[in-house]
Amino acid sequence: MKLLTCPINGVRPLSEFVFGGELRDMPEAECSDKEWADYVYNRNGAPGLKKEWWYHSPSGTWFVAERDTLTDNVARTYLYEQEGAQ
Repeated sequence: MKLLTCPINGVRPLSEFVFGGELRDMPEAECSDKEWADYVYNRNGAPGLKKEWWYHSPSGTWFVAERDTLTDNVARTYLYEQEGAQ
């Protein structure tokens, strides 16, 4: 069984989670159409360490997981507000 650590509830089965996509910084409100289109449509699909949004369904908790997409190993999980903490 594959497991993932919720920062609130600890280690839980992966079936309790929903993947929310890669965490990326939005461009400024006054960005160009090209910059906005790049943000909306283009992704870096190269394997490596990515910051991703994950949702723990039973507790309603959104959090960030740093996951290596090549090996599928999760380095750490944390609440978005705690991004700088290690």
